[in-house]
Amino acid sequence: MKTAVVILNWNGAQMLSRFLPSVLEHSKGAEVIVADNASTDSSLQLLREQFPEVRTIVLERNYGFAEGYNRALQQVEAEYYVLLNSDVEVTPHWLTTLENYMEAHPDCAAAQPKLLAEWRRTHFEYAGAAGGYIDALGYPYCRGRLIGTVEEDSGQYDGVADIAWATGAALMIRSQDWRAVGGLDGSFFAHQEEIDLCWRLRARGRRIVCCPESVVYHVGGGTLPQGSPRKTYLNFRNNLLLLYKNLPSEDLHRVMCLRRWLDAVAALKELLALNLDNYRAIRRARRDFSRIRHDYDAVREENLRLTTHYNIRTRVCLLWQYYLRRRTTYSQLPQS
Repeated sequence: MKTAVVILNWNGAQMLSRFLPSVLEHSKGAEVIVADNASTDSSLQLLREQFPEVRTIVLERNYGFAEGYNRALQQVEAEYYVLLNSDVEVTPHWLTTLENYMEAHPDCAAAQPKLLAEWRRTHFEYAGAAGGYIDALGYPYCRGRLIGTVEEDSGQYDGVADIAWATGAALMIRSQDWRAVGGLDGSFFAHQEEIDLCWRLRARGRRIVCCPESVVYHVGGGTLPQGSPRKTYLNFRNNLLLLYKNLPSEDLHRVMCLRRWLDAVAALKELLALNLDNYRAIRRARRDFSRIRHDYDAVREENLRLTTHYNIRTRVCLLWQYYLRRRTTYSQLPQS
């Protein structure tokens, strides 16, 4: 099989019913698979009764996004894997556009389509927009989304672009590259695991791109909505872990010291706003990172040993540009 589209599902019967028909209609020639993370809703019944043509992989418990995909893709044979969220509506030619680019560019390990918001179809979607980058201090941002500002899509980012990371909401990756770097880091559970994966690929000299001719519409926040303390915890903890795992030694101490102060400011902001659950989530993320970071020493050593390409982060300081310079769109940032 050339391409396998794999949807990881957890209690997403409503989303599957709504969006799986578009995937089946516009993914001809690919195998469509749903990997179920031990759902307790009617997901499996729905798949049996309404989508019998879809192969189902049933996992015995909820492994989260990262390890769920690791375990599911162990059971899939294809040249290309596509990780696709259950809340994504795809469009005609979305898949062939990605396949054609990958076929023509063997140095490219992974690609994403342009993500637009399903609920506001004229605008980019927060999770991946038109491709992701990492700033000097490790904060992720996108063409089309900086921090909390999401741009309207007027074709301003319609060129194919090399990016630092592709969204896990709709990610095509060569299976050989997936296996070469060991897939996702299952300990992340969810959030920023695709950034960590792409960092490892880029560091080993492989390209990541956004192909905006391929378009999908993403609901977003289906499992953990924005503002969820659980999401806050995972984003802060996992961002620190990916930096610890991947930053060059000469940058590690400086970046981590600055991030300690900036995370304290973020926690204080939540406290002053009386968002006490998010305040505690940030504090706990910092605590847990400090407790477990040395568990990743061997992984860090291996990543640095295999690194051949060091320019993964941009020189942009996103917080400075966004809050102090009032630059709220990607095109306003200094371009290196």
